[in-house]
Amino acid sequence: MIYSGKAITVTALDNGIAELNFNLEGESVNKFNALTVGELKEAGAALKAASDVKGLIVTSGKDVFIVGADITEFGKNFTASEEEIAAGALETNKEVFNQIEDLPFPTVTAINGFALGGGLEMALCSDYRVMSTVAKIGLPETKLGIVPGFGGTVRLPRIVGSDNAVEWIAGGKEQKAEAALAAGAVDVVVAPEKLREAALDLVQKCIDGDFDYKAKRQEKLDPLKLNDMEAMMSFETAKAFIAGQAGPHYPAPVAAVKAIQKAAKMGRDEALEVEAKTIGKLAKTEVAKNLVGLFLGDQDLGKTAKDWAAKGGKVETGAVLGAGIMGGGIAYQSALKGTPIIMKDIAQAGIDLGLSEASKLLSKRVSRGRMTPEKMAGILNKIQPQLSFEGFKDVDVVVEAVVENPKVKHAVLAETEKQIREDAILTSNTSTISINYLAEALERPENFCGMHFFNPVHQMPLVEVIRGEKTSDEAVARTVAYALAMGKKPVVVNDCPGFLVNRILSPYFGAFMRLVKDGADFVKIDKVMEKFGMPMGPAYLGDVVGIDTGVHAGEVMAEGIPSRMGADFTTSHEVLFKAGHYGQKTGKGYYSYETDRKGKPKKVFDESIKELLAPVVDAPKDFSDEEILDRMMIPMCLEAVRCLEEGIAASATDVDMSLIYGIGFPPFRGGALNYIQDMGVAEFVARADKYAELGGSYEVTDKLREMAANGEVFFPV
Repeated sequence: MIYSGKAITVTALDNGIAELNFNLEGESVNKFNALTVGELKEAGAALKAASDVKGLIVTSGKDVFIVGADITEFGKNFTASEEEIAAGALETNKEVFNQIEDLPFPTVTAINGFALGGGLEMALCSDYRVMSTVAKIGLPETKLGIVPGFGGTVRLPRIVGSDNAVEWIAGGKEQKAEAALAAGAVDVVVAPEKLREAALDLVQKCIDGDFDYKAKRQEKLDPLKLNDMEAMMSFETAKAFIAGQAGPHYPAPVAAVKAIQKAAKMGRDEALEVEAKTIGKLAKTEVAKNLVGLFLGDQDLGKTAKDWAAKGGKVETGAVLGAGIMGGGIAYQSALKGTPIIMKDIAQAGIDLGLSEASKLLSKRVSRGRMTPEKMAGILNKIQPQLSFEGFKDVDVVVEAVVENPKVKHAVLAETEKQIREDAILTSNTSTISINYLAEALERPENFCGMHFFNPVHQMPLVEVIRGEKTSDEAVARTVAYALAMGKKPVVVNDCPGFLVNRILSPYFGAFMRLVKDGADFVKIDKVMEKFGMPMGPAYLGDVVGIDTGVHAGEVMAEGIPSRMGADFTTSHEVLFKAGHYGQKTGKGYYSYETDRKGKPKKVFDESIKELLAPVVDAPKDFSDEEILDRMMIPMCLEAVRCLEEGIAASATDVDMSLIYGIGFPPFRGGALNYIQDMGVAEFVARADKYAELGGSYEVTDKLREMAANGEVFFPV
């Protein structure tokens, strides 16, 4: 044994070949935490001192190679100064990864599974790479708001060329074996069972002199082989394109290109200094902090959901009541992910609409080459359309998705309960009606909860699992299990008007309608909020959701929380609703809609809409972007605070992740509570107080004032 640690061992094999094996104790995957990095340094030193070693293979004892850095350590590491972060990255590269790259004998890495981030960077340090046909590689760091920090921006361009490296690093996508071989990122691709044999064979050929590993290594040490004109054309074009793709809120992709460009004429060691300075600068941005937080929040969300699901058992068969667009979307999602589902409606027209929705979504996959016609047929066969309750005794979970009418839902739920097993779980996809109220119609309210999907079902990741006063843990657990089986992100919340996401969204729309009433231009409001990072502004969002839906939801929220959700004026939504302008579905809302060349609705400004709203709008007033942003965001953020304080959601992470996955809250801002924290709790409270005269939705809670006074935060580092 040349070296033995808790993450790495180095063993002497036959013919002077050594094996460096990654196998992190107590973990299901290998990752570069502080322990692993420290042991790699020690293992490299041991190999350098081992006079009888003639060659090295690098392997993994896990099903993956290395999934990357331990992101849970980022928060602590990124609290250092920009200079300290850069110095630490450079030191790690020189003392750890350069040491492996500079070993006095040939090295071959065997990539058996995922080699992402630092995992791929480790592999790039070796002279050759052998990859399994089932493995994937990539450098996803830009998705976390940073750039590769273990030499990826230096070594990859020198191995695959600058164009390929820019595409891989800026895009952050995983690459399959075939693409990796074509780009030159790996040298050999073999079946999994032949991987070790191929690595041993390749390193032996290097030892025997059949391959010039020193020449191959030198290419990574030298500057990029580009003349000035080639470099300018390559990098300047790439920067312009990537800046357009990434947008102004995500600086890491362009920063990665700039780092590669700046280091193009440098040797390895000098180039690594450029990379280190880039990662030091990006690590101190709020974008990186929030994207790292989003990654960790997603892990927390997943762990909580899996813990719930473990108590609920597998869902073998589901059912949806009410075919339509929503029912068809739910049926599609269930069947797509492998759970057979009964789709019931009271009319054949509904069945036809639901099947049409599922077929349309599957046909898109076929047309894009993501699915074969045969597989599409198999998925459609998992959807059983019917007008009766036949087969409902075999169903584990039923999702009610009929019209949003309390009386209708009461009747449908009560009738359905009589048709299912006593242990089956009944859920409602209601977006506004109280789960406690709906449970009044049931004999087994303990087996009932909300299962709120967001529209369109196939695109929106979030599912709110809403717990009523009598809902059992078993009901929650099985519903969460079904949501996970459908590939969704379930969040368990408690019953209240609007539940979590719609409750937080309601005062946002209220703020918008008050701004319009006060004379603000709704087109400008949309532009300000889109610039902030929202997928669409509130006027456009209202049109997409449906003005009729918005008015109905507003009435429910005003009845449930009149102090903050009610309006003491006639709203622009109400005017549009009375005029029959329901948004995209009728061709007119805040905007008019035309069909573009692809058959999709395209919004167009319509002066007649402003004339229609004029009687309920004050004289036009030019609000500043800052005032529009404050007036829109403060009510939303304060409602998020209240939902946390009242226990509607279990944690600040649940609140923010729900907003990101449910309404597309800008990921780089981290969610409403993160937005408050990034601004500073005290600063946020001061801004809210400026608008206190606008009503209850701008009123700061006592607990938030205490947090501001005591310097407390929602997300401790």
